Amino acid sequence: MNLRALPIGFYGAVMGLAGLGLTARAAAPLFPGVVRAPAYFTELWVGLGTLAFILLVPAYAAKLVRYPKAVKDEFTDPVQLGFCSSLPVGMSLVAGGIGPYSPLAASILWWAAFVVLLAFQGWALLRLLGGGIELAQVNAGWLIVFGGGFVLPGPGIGLGYVEASRFSFGFSTVAAALLMPLLLYRAFAAPPLPAVLRPSWFILLAPPTLIYVNGLALYPEAAFLEILYPFSLVLAAALLLYARHLARWPFGVPWWAFTFPLDALAYAAARYALDRQTELWRAVAGATLLLATLFVVMVLWKTLRSAASRRA
Repeated sequence: MNLRALPIGFYGAVMGLAGLGLTARAAAPLFPGVVRAPAYFTELWVGLGTLAFILLVPAYAAKLVRYPKAVKDEFTDPVQLGFCSSLPVGMSLVAGGIGPYSPLAASILWWAAFVVLLAFQGWALLRLLGGGIELAQVNAGWLIVFGGGFVLPGPGIGLGYVEASRFSFGFSTVAAALLMPLLLYRAFAAPPLPAVLRPSWFILLAPPTLIYVNGLALYPEAAFLEILYPFSLVLAAALLLYARHLARWPFGVPWWAFTFPLDALAYAAARYALDRQTELWRAVAGATLLLATLFVVMVLWKTLRSAASRRA
């Protein structure tokens, strides 16, 4: 493995794989006899996400030791900065995945994710205040670092850390509300993203879906958050139309940005369908879960094929 070329954004694979497993667990009550939790489908993705995390942690630690300047560049380059937080966010999802099997290990991982994400958010704010960032360097990956806190409550609530989850959710919800208009302005006013980075626009799906689901979990009286789900569906349709020529886009690590946002969409669809208990919303939940699965399988297959070709 070329450690120098190993991007920290590869932790997006952990997010996409483990996120699909957690989403399938949440959707299982909608499809009795088809999707069981924990069972063959849900735990496969949780296991793959955990395996990816176990492989990537020592690999990136070795990169830090051998190539510290390359790591520093990732944490200071505005284009790559946001993707650095895929590490703690992915860690929190692994914590949620292993929670039913090892609550102690899950708790340690979740708190580590909480602390590391908070540190990364502080660094990102410091980098932002330092200036020198061009509009063309802004990308949706910034939502991972500033908005990663609305991912943590999913596993955090299950582990019993409600107050810490509220803290993380509160910061990230406000930060995402400020960042989303900037990202939309960037889409209009700056040159298009390089083709390899275009999948990162799918990260725009994460704020409305996860603020809806985890916001209601933390604040059950905030029923108005349901309005974010229809917006998410329309946004997803627009993004899929935007990505209609994805076969022409060069494959790279940013393709993992397709996966977790679509997991989050399916997670929100499952919550909405469970609340409504109608065939229409059940069908939508099934379609979004299938869509998320297809994208995760596609990107995983392309990643393994790319790795095999490099070794050959």
